[in-house]
Amino acid sequence: MQTFVNVFLGFFICESLGAAPIPDTIIYDSEFYDIPLEELPDPFMYDENKQFDQVEADIATALPSIIQERYSAPLTEETEDEASTPKLIDGSSAQGSGVLGAQTQEGLPTCLLCTCLGTTVYCDDRELDAVPPLPKKTTHFYSRYNRIRKISRNDFANLNNLKRIDLTANFISEIHKDAFQRLPQLQELVLCDNRIRQLPELPSTLTFLDVSKNRLGRKGIRNEAFKDLNELQHLYITDNNLDHIPLPLPESLQALHLQNNNIQEMHEDTFCKMRDFSYVRGALEDIRLDGNPINLSKTPYAYMCLPRLPVGNLI
Repeated sequence: MQTFVNVFLGFFICESLGAAPIPDTIIYDSEFYDIPLEELPDPFMYDENKQFDQVEADIATALPSIIQERYSAPLTEETEDEASTPKLIDGSSAQGSGVLGAQTQEGLPTCLLCTCLGTTVYCDDRELDAVPPLPKKTTHFYSRYNRIRKISRNDFANLNNLKRIDLTANFISEIHKDAFQRLPQLQELVLCDNRIRQLPELPSTLTFLDVSKNRLGRKGIRNEAFKDLNELQHLYITDNNLDHIPLPLPESLQALHLQNNNIQEMHEDTFCKMRDFSYVRGALEDIRLDGNPINLSKTPYAYMCLPRLPVGNLI
């Protein structure tokens, strides 16, 4: 019986295998391998005459609409005049003499001969023998270590924004009396290390004045030269062969440097008010008188109103 069952199962399995469909054999050695491209059937058709730019155009149309708009937006082109016009840092045009300045004696605009950064003009160590024409918007002007000998009346004319002038280390011996008087915003004036013999008229807007290392002597500062400078805070007049302290000094003054002069005496009311013992001069904290042939100990009441004693000889 067992043998009969085995024979029956074997016969059934053989019948099942014979009835299953036999898949077509895949031949990788295709008959199309040796056929030229132009003879291929339609699915493989390739147009060799189609230009590359047409292909790019077909691809571009497949981009999202937002990207297409971005790439298809017309580009704005600068005109030839705009492209050739130099621009400043603030974006303004550099055309005209108002930006680069008028021609200097060297035949160049000021901002080519010197360095202009914003409204500041640097002309240091350029071997200049005169103040160059400055742009009208200049606020700070530096012309140190040059050969300027004279400041004329109109050297700074119409520069209503000028706040600082630094002419350190030139050969200046002559300044017109009104050279700085017509500058409504001038705050800082540095004229140290020159050959100045007469101090010009000064604008009341000054807060800082340095005329150290000049030749003012006994008559170089007119009477009451600083009286109306109600905003003056720093006054430096060292190394000038002065024989007196220029009075009166404005109440706003914080620092007074008079080193290395020829000051020999001081009055008790030079800084204080002898008739008003309640008077206090709290702003004036820095007084330098060292290097002068004066004995500060001889006038002890001259410093009673000051927050600090002057620096100088006490013997």
